[in-house]
Amino acid sequence: MKASRRAQRMQRHYGRMHRAGGLNLVSLMDIFTILVFFLMVNSSDVKVMQNTADVPLPTSTVDQQAVENLTVQVTGGAILVQGREVARLDSIVGADAHISGLSDELAYRRGKWQEIPEQGLEVTIMAGKDTDYRLLRKIMQTCVDEEFRQVRLAVEPEVRSG
Repeated sequence: MKASRRAQRMQRHYGRMHRAGGLNLVSLMDIFTILVFFLMVNSSDVKVMQNTADVPLPTSTVDQQAVENLTVQVTGGAILVQGREVARLDSIVGADAHISGLSDELAYRRGKWQEIPEQGLEVTIMAGKDTDYRLLRKIMQTCVDEEFRQVRLAVEPEVRSG
């Protein structure tokens, strides 16, 4: 039997209104693109120094953010430069104020620079809060002797309650 015009119109209208909705991918891609750019721009503000669990840093108030530069790390039994072991602590205990393995590594790293700034090169020392001061002083003196005169000591920021 042939449907009337009104019945055909109602059937078309019903079919159009009860169809499964589509997903607009263009606007979804725009949103994700904006999100990616937002995260890229805002992620550059975060400075996190790589720290291992076996170096409990002392806590202190921090006025400046951490700077990415050469890192000398004093762990349980060794001195590491950028994660590479350069000296053992048991061989340093009775030595003079010069640590030869550290000095050789710093001289190698200094040799990569075309020109050394007037104030010297930068180095950050990460030593545990229980590190002997005499050892720390030897490390700092070795750094200064090798033109790394801008010495910074890494600390954990104090949690301020307020």
